[in-house]
Amino acid sequence: MRFDGTSSYVATDDLKVAVNAAIVLERPLLVKGEPGTGKSVLAEEIAAALGAPLITWHVKSTTRAAQGLYEYDAVSRLRDSQLGDPRVSDIANYIRRGKLWEAFASEARPVLLIDEIDKADIEFPNDLLLELDRMEFHVYETGETVRAAKRPIVVITSNNEKDLPDAFLRRCFFHYIRFPDVETMEKIVEVHYPGLKKRLVAEALRLFFEVREVPGLKKKPSTSELLDWLKLLMAEDIGPETLRERDPKKLIPPLHGALLKNEQDVHLFERIAFMSRREAR
Repeated sequence: MRFDGTSSYVATDDLKVAVNAAIVLERPLLVKGEPGTGKSVLAEEIAAALGAPLITWHVKSTTRAAQGLYEYDAVSRLRDSQLGDPRVSDIANYIRRGKLWEAFASEARPVLLIDEIDKADIEFPNDLLLELDRMEFHVYETGETVRAAKRPIVVITSNNEKDLPDAFLRRCFFHYIRFPDVETMEKIVEVHYPGLKKRLVAEALRLFFEVREVPGLKKKPSTSELLDWLKLLMAEDIGPETLRERDPKKLIPPLHGALLKNEQDVHLFERIAFMSRREAR
């Protein structure tokens, strides 16, 4: 099983190496990078390229590791016992499978995405060490041991909101998705908007990377925001000439709401425009 990218996802050579190394080593692939650089989409593309089922576990701040294994619904069993439901005699009727159990039970080798693991409690990764290492866990209520029929390809994403434990990191193959350079970004744009005018793409990318380099920017625009911005530029029929304008009154990019996502960054550009107007007088 080798991953060589797909027609809808531009994978750099180092990313392909990382994915294939994780597959060979049978280790979870831990992927970090700026938000919007395609970390979560990577798992979808790996599944599509390998013809494997995709199982996604979106982690939240309230998510517990045990929920990935299973949950025992004691409340429903108590209610059913009061109603005389015959199902209460079998406790297995009240065991809800989690995403790891679903992946372990898959007949075909699946791709399991554990998305944004750093959102959960700091102990969350440690609580999964044994299960991800041995690919099995015990169900105490029924006494059964669940083992992976075929070891899943595990992709774990993190936005670096908190540090992950060393013991967890030792069990992963790590890859940091660097922000695409201009050449790679051109390929990404071509995949999403094939045949888009090269002059428009060139001017949009020039302005996009200029915005990212503004000192003091709280949130730099990401790849996904660039694609949204290009879609709006096409919808509003804004040409490269408009993007090339150097009018101090128009330093803020047109339709900047797709690129700048908080008021601090908008105010920063307004201050830069104000200073440019003063210098132009």
